[in-house]
Amino acid sequence: MVTMESFVLKLPPSFRIIKQNPNCTNRTFRTVPFASATAPAPASTDSQLGPGSLGYLTRPDFPILHQELNGKRLVYLDNAATSQKPEPVLNALRNYYEAYNSNVHRGIHYLSAKATDEYELARQKIANFINASEGREIVFTRNATEAINLVAYSWGMSNLKMGDEVVLTIAEHHSAIVPWQFVAQKTGAVLKFVSLTEDEVPDLGKLRETLSRQTKLVVVHHVSNVLASVLPIDEIVSWAHEVGAKVLVDACQSVPHMVVDVKSLNADFLVASSHKMCGPTGIGFLYGKSDILADMPPFLGGGEMISDVYLDYSTYAEPPSRFEAGTPAIGEAIGLGAAIDYLSGIGMQKIHAYEVDLANYLYDQLCSVPNVRVYGPAPSRTVERAALCSFNVDDIHPTDIATFLDQQHSVAIRSGHHCAQPLHRHLGVNASARASLYFYNTKDDVDDFILALKDTISFFASFK
Repeated sequence: MVTMESFVLKLPPSFRIIKQNPNCTNRTFRTVPFASATAPAPASTDSQLGPGSLGYLTRPDFPILHQELNGKRLVYLDNAATSQKPEPVLNALRNYYEAYNSNVHRGIHYLSAKATDEYELARQKIANFINASEGREIVFTRNATEAINLVAYSWGMSNLKMGDEVVLTIAEHHSAIVPWQFVAQKTGAVLKFVSLTEDEVPDLGKLRETLSRQTKLVVVHHVSNVLASVLPIDEIVSWAHEVGAKVLVDACQSVPHMVVDVKSLNADFLVASSHKMCGPTGIGFLYGKSDILADMPPFLGGGEMISDVYLDYSTYAEPPSRFEAGTPAIGEAIGLGAAIDYLSGIGMQKIHAYEVDLANYLYDQLCSVPNVRVYGPAPSRTVERAALCSFNVDDIHPTDIATFLDQQHSVAIRSGHHCAQPLHRHLGVNASARASLYFYNTKDDVDDFILALKDTISFFASFK
């Protein structure tokens, strides 16, 4: 039996007993994307997850993964919260601070010109990565949260009025809900929320029915950070545009993992974070159609965002500078550019195909563990799950699961509400555990996690 040394047992009185998901019991079917219907799914998946697969090939590029904690190798499965950084990104940051650290847009000397060139090149790299029409459609922000707030305060406060409607789903991240609550309180706009289907995905039929001429904005995630569901953004955008509404897409869980083409999606706004796509923390971006950005007032005032300043009024720069007041996160932007180079070098289609196989393997293995309830849709030949699983285990609080996995097995997962409290309330729980993968994870990582989880369950069962 595993000892209880240095382990803190926490069982809040409010925790709920979780009933097992009938869709998650000893499943044997496994999706093989892009394969023919007659292909032997398990064999194909196993071969794609073997020693020569993407995870094993890219893992050496990430120094942080090559360490032991408490005498065991680190198994990092918290990628939906933040990703690890490859050597090229670390080198880009080091090179900036060692070789050409300077402020951008203001100096004529070599260091400033070099920093400005690399900073603006990073902007263009983002534009190319998501297939934006031009770099001017990319606004650097501190993170995706600030990007959503920028849209809320600049576009929302200028365009929403009493009785206008903003449509969201109950599966949205808090950063996509709270800013619009602020705007609704100030403008009198109404927030309408779409619930889930029995398959635990946002109800798209209900969403379409909710849209009307009163709808001015749809705020929706591309990939759920809890349910692992993937929404058809192009269809949602088409429905919204039919009634004259704009669409803001939270792409934090999609841009790092799949091809995202803003021209194809036709979304009006899209946000993402650097730190979830192998880049540094402290920077994200907003994509906005150029004509919409041009009509939006500034979000913050100060240097850089102005054209001319007088004592009684100011004129403002054109986007994106209009929305980038003050000294920006220069090194972080350059690091994000290096991350995009790295991801592009691998290929986003290759990353996505590998992650689909690994996600299905994780789902199947997790469902094979007794008394485990996995949230979100079951994968099939028509339904892809993102590379994460939020789950609960009967009679064990998710925080205790995560703590034991960390302290006894050096397996890093996340526990809590994942900034999605309304969704968890709908699911009837206060919290869940979440294991989330990236392309540098391997079949071995999943296997070690499952073994550690079984040991964790056995440990807590010994107290009954």
